[in-house]
Amino acid sequence: MKAVYDSAHSQHDPNFVLVRGQVQKSSEQPERANRLLAGVERCAIDVIPSHNFGAAAREAIHTKRYLEFLEHAHGQWAALGDSSKEVVSNVHPLHAAANYPESIVGRAGWHMTDTACPIGPHTFSAACASANVALTATQCVLDGDRFSYALCRPPGHHAYTESAGGFCFLNNIAIAAGHALKTYERVAILDVDVHHGNGTQGIFYNRSDVLTVSIHADPHNFYPFFWGHANEAGADEGLGFNVNLPLEIGLGDDQFINALGKAYDRISAFDPGMLLVALGLDASESDPLRGLSVTTDGFNRIGKTIAEYGLPTVFVQEGGYLSDVLSDNLAAVLSGALHT
Repeated sequence: MKAVYDSAHSQHDPNFVLVRGQVQKSSEQPERANRLLAGVERCAIDVIPSHNFGAAAREAIHTKRYLEFLEHAHGQWAALGDSSKEVVSNVHPLHAAANYPESIVGRAGWHMTDTACPIGPHTFSAACASANVALTATQCVLDGDRFSYALCRPPGHHAYTESAGGFCFLNNIAIAAGHALKTYERVAILDVDVHHGNGTQGIFYNRSDVLTVSIHADPHNFYPFFWGHANEAGADEGLGFNVNLPLEIGLGDDQFINALGKAYDRISAFDPGMLLVALGLDASESDPLRGLSVTTDGFNRIGKTIAEYGLPTVFVQEGGYLSDVLSDNLAAVLSGALHT
């Protein structure tokens, strides 16, 4: 196993998030990556730098106007003269029968689904670096490694083709899947973050070449609320190729492992060439955003169970926020996979 890391993530240091009407500092802080890197080093895994895969890989998933928005939004926002230090939308339109605005204020609303994705001066470059980390880790497995780990920050699974949200700007795992599809006819994505990967689901919802399976806290009372329910099965050619396995809030290790068994049955039937795992660690019993109660031993079991699927596998970092066991939980997943 190789781990891929890029220090450019630290350029993105978001400060604003609105939680139940109260302004707070974002939980998605650079220190997360430091603790995750410590977890990698504990497993004695080689850490390698990422390669630049260029704009084409991003453009295969995201629209050109969205990528241009991300690149230039902060400069245009600052030019207003009376704006906040970060781009934070104050209007969120319903897109049906709507017109794409010229104003940066309007475009911010168009492309940002919530207030948890403030754009700073270096957000776009950090997001591009994060996508390159996922792409490099995917290439490691394409080149013959059984496993790889992508230490992606900012995360990606809440980002749609044309919108940011939930700390995410570019959908790293979707971009990685697009790269893998150059080699394999079918690719599976398994999302184990406590929050449903709504952006990833949305990107592939009408496609049959990518199976998306997500295990997460029940969104009836948990972010992202509107997506991630068991009745969302895909549409058109993608009907049957999206599987959601929501868990009752507060459940722990045994229930999560049971859900992984159900996920395996569907993934095995799909017979993909590669498995991409959206590795959220925020299902932890110690995570500040937790909705589930997975222990460190439970994360070790998760790593072992996924490895037992027997597929070439890329672990792509999603959530997992500051706690005393964040490093331990990542080390538990990776060591569980490595020693299976």
